[in-house]
Amino acid sequence: MEERWIEELTRRVVARVVSELHGEAPRAGAGGAPWWQVTGEAAPGGPGLLADDARLLRGYIDLGAARLGFCPEACRMPTDLAGYIDHTILKPEATRADIEKLCREAAEYRFAAVCVNPVWVPLCAHLLQGTSVAVCTVNGFPLGASETEIKALEARRSVQQGATEVDMVIPIGALKGGDYRAVFEDIAAVRRETLGAACLKVIIEAALLDDAQKVAACTLARDAGADYVKTSTGFASGGATAEDVRLMRRVVGRDVGVKAAGGIRDRATADAMITAGANRIGASAGIKIVTG
Repeated sequence: MEERWIEELTRRVVARVVSELHGEAPRAGAGGAPWWQVTGEAAPGGPGLLADDARLLRGYIDLGAARLGFCPEACRMPTDLAGYIDHTILKPEATRADIEKLCREAAEYRFAAVCVNPVWVPLCAHLLQGTSVAVCTVNGFPLGASETEIKALEARRSVQQGATEVDMVIPIGALKGGDYRAVFEDIAAVRRETLGAACLKVIIEAALLDDAQKVAACTLARDAGADYVKTSTGFASGGATAEDVRLMRRVVGRDVGVKAAGGIRDRATADAMITAGANRIGASAGIKIVTG
């Protein structure tokens, strides 16, 4: 029952998203098949891009879409718990000593990445050189309310300084107001600056959205070329929930990663997120999670 409800919600919201972006109602695909079907199988997130739909495909390209995954691990499940974790410090009072400690711990425990504010990217890139730990930074953080041009410039600068993963916040107000084109173009602008250089994770701030808005956000992120969708900044009224992770996974399918972040402080919570479909965990309590 839950899966059928999610599929129906996804179809309705995706139809509205495409209608808003392209000014037309959803149409039948090849052979009269429903337009959200790809190779005969209903795609978990809705449409994808039909190979024979040249107009729709051109529209996405013109907007900057790039469904080319840079992150090969975006759809893989790590073999150990540490491999799921982005060891995180995003608090404004973090000092250089805090960041150095974060990097030492990440290398020791072999976490997937460290996640830091942009000012710390050069230091982390230097300290983690030669390790398997990625350098992740945030973009338009934590409100998502920066101008798109500024987000794109920030992403470019972060990549130049050594970031290999970028977690951007969508323009939440635009999404809630139904301005899907603005949200799509915002993500696509950051994707253009990161494609081929850094993994892109799109933070939808799920605690501020209803289910239909979550579906719309995940659909836009996926079709704009995101490698992951991410639940939360950790700075809003709530963080990750297993229900949100499950919904997000259902929408984006198997080819896009799901990162759960915000309020994950112990092994049991992390396990619940992974069971729900997360393949990356953002947490400041990474050591406690893997040792507890």
